[in-house]
Amino acid sequence: MAGNAFFLIRINDHVQYLKKINRTLEGQDSFQSCTHTECKLGKWMYGEGEAEVVALENPRAKEIFEELKEPHEHFHQASADVLAKQLAGDKDGAHQSMTEMHKLSSVVYQKLLDLDKLSSKKPS
Repeated sequence: MAGNAFFLIRINDHVQYLKKINRTLEGQDSFQSCTHTECKLGKWMYGEGEAEVVALENPRAKEIFEELKEPHEHFHQASADVLAKQLAGDKDGAHQSMTEMHKLSSVVYQKLLDLDKLSSKKPS
């Protein structure tokens, strides 16, 4: 594991996905959402992520990792809803879904920051 930079990479994965959604909503891209297991963060979470979190040897890290799963999944549902509602011309619905998407994004971001902080405290 690459110390602090490791979880910062996961944060960047999430931020890049969010930027693609926002560019699509602004008409600058034609990004299609994917499921919570298909994005870079999801592939890590449902792949090698759990073993890497366990390697931190911190029970709180495992809890945070588990707490990350639900908001991450709901973020993907909300992002798909935003795109579908915008395509259907439902501006109010798209706005509501976008608000939810950004709230969930903040939770995902914070959980990853919390994991990053714990990774920097891991004894050598």
